[in-house]
Amino acid sequence: MSKISVNNLSIKFHIYHDRSPSLKDYISGFFKSQKKSGFSDFFAVKNVSFDIKQGERVGIVGRNGAGKSTLLKALCRIYEPSTGHVSVSGRVAPLLEIGAGFHPEFTGRENIYLNGTILGYSKDQLKILEPEIIAFAELEDFIDTPVKYYSTGMYLRLAFSLATAVQPEVLILDEMFAGGDAGFVQKATDRMKHIVDQSKIMVLVSHNPILLRTFCNRVIWMDHGQIKEDGESNIVIDHYLQSGKNK
Repeated sequence: MSKISVNNLSIKFHIYHDRSPSLKDYISGFFKSQKKSGFSDFFAVKNVSFDIKQGERVGIVGRNGAGKSTLLKALCRIYEPSTGHVSVSGRVAPLLEIGAGFHPEFTGRENIYLNGTILGYSKDQLKILEPEIIAFAELEDFIDTPVKYYSTGMYLRLAFSLATAVQPEVLILDEMFAGGDAGFVQKATDRMKHIVDQSKIMVLVSHNPILLRTFCNRVIWMDHGQIKEDGESNIVIDHYLQSGKNK
């Protein structure tokens, strides 16, 4: 059974205040104690806990910098917790920064295997999936061309086709897919609807309240790295929108 469990999760980053030191600065500073640190700690996510059970469609809202995308990347194991614990049961499809694992010097075909391995597919699985990935992306004539020569639309088509090649149990989305020509966007939208319908758990970050009301039965409102409210989607979205009007 698919499940997500987040327990007292915190993710900390260093915020650097000083310019990058020159070699002279580094050597001279090496022999004397620093009076102050060149960075401070920033908690993008702080002491966050929640569970998501099978069948739930969970939206995440919050203003820019609230910790939404950082939280998603923790669920996908892109960021490791500074403290706390994240547990995800079920095959995960992370649709975050599509194509982030592509190497520009590699061909489209080579990147299927590179990025597919990052997504958790075995080589044997990728051999089976390869023809369908290429066909869906409509890149038969360019699949052996280095992706650095691809247009943005070609790049997105290949990345989306790979990321959605297998029906996931847990679907994690940072905004809905948008890119490519009108024909491919419609084809991608149809595939997304099917994947969302068939997934056992969906987590969606979006600034679009209509999208969240349509797809989600629960919404988590993030604010300054913490959960401000967690509950039924319409109620939480109404509170979130009202908070913006009161500022």
